[in-house]
Amino acid sequence: MEYIKVTKDNIESEHICCAISNNKDVQVASKKAWLTARFDDGLVFLKSVERGKCFIEYIPAENAWNPIDADGYMYIDCLWVSGSFKGHGYSNELLDECIKDSKAKGKTGLCILTSEKKKPFLADPKYLKHKGFTVCDEADNGIQLAYLPFAASAAKPRFKECAKYPRIEEKGYVLYYTSQCPFNAKYVPIVEQTAKEHNIPFKAIRIENKEQAQNAPTPITTYALFYDGVYLTNEQMNDTKFLKLVAR
Repeated sequence: MEYIKVTKDNIESEHICCAISNNKDVQVASKKAWLTARFDDGLVFLKSVERGKCFIEYIPAENAWNPIDADGYMYIDCLWVSGSFKGHGYSNELLDECIKDSKAKGKTGLCILTSEKKKPFLADPKYLKHKGFTVCDEADNGIQLAYLPFAASAAKPRFKECAKYPRIEEKGYVLYYTSQCPFNAKYVPIVEQTAKEHNIPFKAIRIENKEQAQNAPTPITTYALFYDGVYLTNEQMNDTKFLKLVAR
């Protein structure tokens, strides 16, 4: 597979894989704006030249939008290969490029979010284990931080204390999210409207900068839904899924 690196110079003309509609689509516009603002922080978005979900997105951990202590590491936001791209070794190629680039930049290793059992929008734990990653920390909601050190002496990354025990004080449904995930631009307003129509207490809190993200009460900042202070899920909701969740 041939890959291309998305930069400020070509982002307007390139598709971004996780949202492949045209630039007028609110999801595409939101994601591209978020990426553009992160490139100066060292973010890399490497994707297949073919249209589809086949890409890796990573950033120096000190600039990651997650509450982790992982100085010197590279943090992988997302490694996503799906559909017809699966089963051809493209995940390995993308990860190998990330490793090569990270070593060239003098990084200590890689880290990424996962879980004991596969969860939507998180890295597959079986794949990570196969590639040599091990779990270095775990929040009490089951979200894990996995790492691949480049040297045996490398310090282990860890969650910040605010993320180890995901709890909030507010009652009702409270969603923390960022524009890193393009789907939020479409579906968060839909859930807000659905909650309003059904008189369901709901509040959406958009994390707007790195400092807020690194001090968030959840290890996952792209999408973290709470109810009465308790963490529920990182899976994006549409109106149907949200109402089904509320009805449980």
